[in-house]
Amino acid sequence: MANELTCRELVELVTDYFENALSETERARVREHLASCDGCDTYVEQMRQTIQTLGKLEEKDVSPEAEEKLRRVFWKWKDEQGK
Repeated sequence: MANELTCRELVELVTDYFENALSETERARVREHLASCDGCDTYVEQMRQTIQTLGKLEEKDVSPEAEEKLRRVFWKWKDEQGK
């Protein structure tokens, strides 16, 4: 069906989904996809748990080395997305 959400589209929308920034139509598409896709349902739950855990961290909890490593990983990922 043309209105069905793909897994890739869901990944692109997950932040807006968590932030309630999607239209009700888009939210319904996400919910429908999650109901029928165990992989994406697991992914969204893992993201939810990650956000919940990271939300408890304070800047002082992250070592400068860990922060630098996270930055390198992020920029590598971002570069790969642009290809």
